[in-house]
Amino acid sequence: MAFNYKKSVTFRLVQAAKAQRARSGSHLMRIGLHPGQELVLKVLADSDGRTMSQLALALGVQPPTVTKMVTRLSAQGYVRRQVSDTDGRLARVYLTEEGSALVEGVDRAWKRLEREAMAGLDDKDRKKLRKLLRLIEKNLSLSVDEDPDHENDTDVEPETELVIA
Repeated sequence: MAFNYKKSVTFRLVQAAKAQRARSGSHLMRIGLHPGQELVLKVLADSDGRTMSQLALALGVQPPTVTKMVTRLSAQGYVRRQVSDTDGRLARVYLTEEGSALVEGVDRAWKRLEREAMAGLDDKDRKKLRKLLRLIEKNLSLSVDEDPDHENDTDVEPETELVIA
């Protein structure tokens, strides 16, 4: 019997991720951003002045991707690059005033997206889903354990089923 991919969890995960990205994109477009750019702003809001390598690690992307994102955000006036005072080979990225102000819009867009995505799920199911997704992320990623910003909520057993009544 052939593998029925349409009934697989990973297929549903891909479909949910596509839908999330599309909906996120529509919310972010309203504030002048593309998906992914908001993450750069949020990471810098948490810890401004990161190097490109630090940004790449925090975002889970390759350095050339960060370079492209920072270049676009810089052209929009949301971030600025500055050569490190201690090491001329390093460039640090900082939020501008406009970028800092835009973080509030990002938060509103994320809250709206979260409400839309979680409609119909109670708090218990949301917590369980978050833990299960974190476990899937850990199972599929080699570098996730190296990121101290991830909360440790992987205490769900792999056999655990998500039951939504």
